[in-house]
Amino acid sequence: MSRTVKVIPQTINPLTRISLLSKERRKTAAYARVSTDSDEQFTSYEAQVDYYTRYIKGKPEWEFVKVYTDEGITGVNTKHRNGFKQMIQDALDGKIDLIVTKSVSRFARNTVDTLVTVRQLKEKGIEVFFEKENIYTLDSKGELMITIMSSLAQEESRSISENVTWGRRKRFSDGKLNLPYKQFLGYEKGKNSIPQIVETEAELVRRIYSLFMDGKTSCRIAKQLTEEGIPTPAGKVKWQASTINSILTNEKYKGSALLQKKYTVDFLTKKQKVNEGEIPQYYVEHSHEAIIDPLEFELVQAEFLRRKEIGRNYSGNSVFSSKIICGECGQYFGSKVWQSNTKYRRTIWRCNDKYKKDKPCSTQHITEDELKIKFLTAYNSLVSDKDDLLENCRIMQEALTDCTELDAEIEAAVQEMEVVTGLTQKCINDNAQAAQNQDEYEKRYNSYLERYNSLKAKVERLQARREERKWQEISIGAFMFEIMERDEALTEFDNKLWTTTVESVTVHADGRLVFRFKNGIEIEE
Repeated sequence: MSRTVKVIPQTINPLTRISLLSKERRKTAAYARVSTDSDEQFTSYEAQVDYYTRYIKGKPEWEFVKVYTDEGITGVNTKHRNGFKQMIQDALDGKIDLIVTKSVSRFARNTVDTLVTVRQLKEKGIEVFFEKENIYTLDSKGELMITIMSSLAQEESRSISENVTWGRRKRFSDGKLNLPYKQFLGYEKGKNSIPQIVETEAELVRRIYSLFMDGKTSCRIAKQLTEEGIPTPAGKVKWQASTINSILTNEKYKGSALLQKKYTVDFLTKKQKVNEGEIPQYYVEHSHEAIIDPLEFELVQAEFLRRKEIGRNYSGNSVFSSKIICGECGQYFGSKVWQSNTKYRRTIWRCNDKYKKDKPCSTQHITEDELKIKFLTAYNSLVSDKDDLLENCRIMQEALTDCTELDAEIEAAVQEMEVVTGLTQKCINDNAQAAQNQDEYEKRYNSYLERYNSLKAKVERLQARREERKWQEISIGAFMFEIMERDEALTEFDNKLWTTTVESVTVHADGRLVFRFKNGIEIEE
C-alpha cells in the first residue's frame, strides 16, 4: 500500500495559547502616560484614557479590562511607574491577554527595560500592541522592530537630557541660581528669580549659627530644635544632624553660590554624583542678600575644621569645651557639676583623665567664674597697645596669605604625577603589545605606582597646609575685627569674643593659666 499523510489542522495559537476555534474574547488593557503634571499634559492624559477606553470597547474580539495610567512621570525607566508595574503584574497573573499602548516611547525610552518587559510577557503568551508603530510583539518581526524603535526612543531621551544639561550649565555660567525653596530655610523666590530673605526663617538660621559657635554640636542643636517643636525646612517634626550641618556649611547663607555641586552620571538612571572636579563649577559672589555675615560664616567653617581635628574628644557642652588643656598630661578639661541639687550648685572644669591613671594629675580644677575673670584680665592686657597689636596681626595675615612657595610645590608635584601616569600607561601598553619578562614588568609597574602614590600624598599634605593657612588667616581677620570693634577695656565676659579670640588655655599645677590667642600671642595669668 502506498504511504499517505493526513494533515491535522492547528487548533491552538502557539504564542497566545488561545484556541483558534474558540470565540473567547482577548482580555485587553491599555497603558497611558504623560511626562509632566502640567495642565496641558493633563488634558492629553485625559484624552488618552478616553481614547483607549472607546478604542478597546469598539473591538468585538476584545474584552475591556482597564486603562492603566501614570501621571507626571518620566519614561526613561520603569522604576517609579506604579501604574505600569501594576499592569505587568496583572498580566502575569492572567488578568490580561493583550496590552495596547500609543508607542514604544510611551512604554519606555530605555531599550533594555522595553525588551526585558516584552520578553517577560511573551513567555506567558501576553502580547503588546504599539499603535503608532503598528507592532505586535508576538509577530515574528516584532522584536526586531521593537529593538530599533526603542533604541531610537532612548537616543531621543539622551538628546533631551543633553539639551537640558546644556541649558542648566549655561545658566550656571551666567551666574543664575535656583534654590529648592520649599526645602530651603531662610529664602523665597524674589524678583528676577533672585533669592529673597524670609525674616522669620532667617532668624532661625542665625540662631543655629549662634548655637554652634556657643559650643553646641550639630546633634545637640537638632535635638533642641526638635524638643522645641520647630519644623524642619521640609516640614518634618524631627531634625537631623545632617540638616544642621547642611545649613552651617551652605555658602548661600553668606550671599554667595557654588553652582554645579553635583551632576547626573547616567541619563537613564538619573543617578547623581558629587562633582569632585569632573566638570566645571561656578562660584558666584554677592549673588543675593546674605543672612549670615561672611566673616561669621568663615569662622564657623574654621570651627568645623577644629572640631574635626579634635575628633571624638570634642564635647559640645559650652564655649569652653575642648579649649582648656591640662598642663601636665595634655588632656582636655571637662565640665563637672557640683552640688547640683542645692543652692550651692556650680560648674567646675577638671582634667578628664585626672583619675584615670595610677597617679592623678596634680592640676587643680577651675570654676567658670575664675576662668572668665582671668580671661578678662588677659584680654585687657593683650589690647593695652591696640595699634601695635593690629599692625602685627596685619603682618601675620600678609605672611599667611602669601602661598607662592606652596603653590609652586603643588604645581611641580602635580606635573610630576602626570609624567609618572604617562610612564605607567606606556609600561602597560608595552607589556600588552609584546612578550616581556613579567617579573621585570611587575617591578617597573610597582615602582611607578609607588612613586605616584607618594606624590599624591605629598600634594594632599601641601593642600592641607594651604587650607590650614587659609583658616588661620580668617581666624586672625576675625580676631582683628573683634579687637577693632571694642574701644574700652572689657568688663563682662562675652561668649563671641572668647570664641573668636582664644585658641586655648593651658592650666598648670601651680595655678597658672596660659591663654593662647589666635594671633599666636600667649599671656600668663
